[in-house]
Amino acid sequence: MTSVLILLFMTFFGALGGFFFKKASAVLKENRLSFLVNMGIGGSFYVAGALLNILLLTKLPYSIVFPLTAITYFWTLFISKIWLQEALTTKKIIGVVFILVGCFFLVQ
Repeated sequence: MTSVLILLFMTFFGALGGFFFKKASAVLKENRLSFLVNMGIGGSFYVAGALLNILLLTKLPYSIVFPLTAITYFWTLFISKIWLQEALTTKKIIGVVFILVGCFFLVQ
């Protein structure tokens, strides 16, 4: 159970890192301070995710951990819809469902 929670946080932190990098890119030319803050937050989430990845690798084989990082795509879809108001298309949903099904088969 602990490994599952670490995995979920690791992938969520990776998606949050990408989200803050996206926010930084939106203000790159207009607001240097906002750019730097968002880059710092995004980088911090990436580092936290990397540290959790290292911790997870002490508990599970690399051949399991690395493919399961694809769960980040689920979080990315969720974050982009909720916080960036991006459109959810059927193709995106089906693609993420296939990824999650593949992850399920990988660990079974």
